[in-house]
Amino acid sequence: MALLLREPAWRTAGELADLVGVTPRSIRSYVAALNARVPGADAVESGPSGYRVGPGASGAVRADAAEETPRDRMYRLVREILDAEDGIDVYETAMAFHVSEATLDGDLGRVRALLSGTQLTLERSAARVRLIGTEAAQRRLLSRLAHEEMEQGAFDLRALRRALGEQALHTTELVAFKVDLVAGLGELGYLVNEFGIGDVMMHVAITADRVSRGHALDEVVAGDSSARSRIGVLLDGLARRHLGVQLGDGDRDHLAALVQTRVVAPGAAEPDAVIRDRLDPGIEDAVRTVVARAASEFLVDIDHEDFALRLALHVQNLRHRAQDQAWSRNALTRSLKSSYPMIFEVAVYIAEQLRELIGAPLYEDEIAYIAMHVGGRLERSRQAGRLLTATLVCPGYYEMHELLHASIDRALGREIEVVAVETRADPDWRGIDTDLVLSTIDPPAPGERIVRIQPFLTENDVERVQAAAARARRARRLAGLRAELERYFSPDAFVGRLPGDADEERVIHELGSLLSAQGVIGDDYVARTLERERMSSTAFTDALAVPHAIGMTATRTAIAVGLADPSIRWGEGRVQVVAMVAFSDTDREAFQTVFEQLVEVFSERESVQRIVRRGTTFPAFLDELVAVVDG
Repeated sequence: MALLLREPAWRTAGELADLVGVTPRSIRSYVAALNARVPGADAVESGPSGYRVGPGASGAVRADAAEETPRDRMYRLVREILDAEDGIDVYETAMAFHVSEATLDGDLGRVRALLSGTQLTLERSAARVRLIGTEAAQRRLLSRLAHEEMEQGAFDLRALRRALGEQALHTTELVAFKVDLVAGLGELGYLVNEFGIGDVMMHVAITADRVSRGHALDEVVAGDSSARSRIGVLLDGLARRHLGVQLGDGDRDHLAALVQTRVVAPGAAEPDAVIRDRLDPGIEDAVRTVVARAASEFLVDIDHEDFALRLALHVQNLRHRAQDQAWSRNALTRSLKSSYPMIFEVAVYIAEQLRELIGAPLYEDEIAYIAMHVGGRLERSRQAGRLLTATLVCPGYYEMHELLHASIDRALGREIEVVAVETRADPDWRGIDTDLVLSTIDPPAPGERIVRIQPFLTENDVERVQAAAARARRARRLAGLRAELERYFSPDAFVGRLPGDADEERVIHELGSLLSAQGVIGDDYVARTLERERMSSTAFTDALAVPHAIGMTATRTAIAVGLADPSIRWGEGRVQVVAMVAFSDTDREAFQTVFEQLVEVFSERESVQRIVRRGTTFPAFLDELVAVVDG
């Protein structure tokens, strides 16, 4: 159901089977089971084009949430142990949960596994079980439960209530708190990160719940400042007004530190000197060095004063979070990886270079925040390069061509730039070399880049021009890839069918051996590729993984390809195409072109299915890939 909800378009049983890793027959069984939950309306509609979300989808989701799963029972068990200072009695709890003692013992085993890395231990003496550890550690456990319930980092109150218990705060209370918190932070001169504030609101709910039960934090966060004190006063007032709890010094400072290191940034008008005053000089110097290195390594325009300064402040906050093992979630991680793979790769490089400074390897969500910084900087540099050129063909009649030119600028000025105007009725069509031709008259022969428009621009004209511009931009992006295909691929580095039980490590070793046999990579490249994979999965789309090592150390640029039908497991997802890439230092410019455009080609499900099903041999694979690129 989650896959269909994520993309409401029609999807075939085969596509869904590839994504889930089952057979199309199993997909049909799953659909029947989902529809059985809501007899009045289909949760999933079926038709000649496959399946899509039906009118009963929300009912099926609610029905699923209403059923207590083993995970729900484990969460309830954790809450029981947390709330009982003297521990729980195993036999009494089993009776209260309506399960056997053996089942509860199994649940306790899963709780022990959940405690890994939390500085908490489960202590059992005869029939009594107690949780040993600090209040801060217990809250980290609750936040872990809530995080696991919230998909893709989105703040979901229902999921939070499942983790904390149904007695937790109501929606209206937390919504009012958040609205006033954002307004209050704005009055203090801060910009608020809406992607991170959901995580802070989760901690606010946990704090209110624990304080109301008499479990307050005693310790005060180190590094107090006047800025943090002002945020603490704001939080304390909102907690009294909306949640009915009074925060002690420890809780107030804890939440203020979370706000300061997760969701606020200096306002745009804040002078650089003020930002620098808040920075550790060592962090600023280290970030500047890494930014310069990344700019050189990837040939990207990020080595700027304002970018390095604000990224350094982010890294300083990130180090605080790492020390507390309190990572932030990011709802855009998946889309950033699939839509902007090059930007994400630069962020992975920066994260790896700063690992020692931060004190811990970063999770994907934290890398995604660095990617947002990188993308914001590159967006400024890319604006001019995005504009397509156009010639306006409008035979002269009074000032008609001037009026039409002005209308095009108003409606499409962010996408195209009219660089020439032809007012003749018989222009030299072959001599026009712009990306697009916008013409009020019919050309002698139709063409992909020629768009027929009216003398007075209409909404339909605008839509047709936008569609043509999108096609032209895609053709421009993929033009470089078409020219490089035969240069980087070879029949000696192609596997037409990967084993169905393969995983990322096995595939990387197999494809790496093919590149090694050609003398493209050294002995350590595979190990470094696996290290890169552990930092962040290289499955950039639902179908494609692009494993590679950090650093351009290959003797020449080459790509080893493996196809899987059905899909194979890769990290937390499944893929059907694995393109292991090795870049040489002399091909830095090609890195961006090949990397981004390869991901773009394999982001389209139909293209993937066509290549995987037909490209079982290297010549067939190359033919299908060329056909897809050429459109």
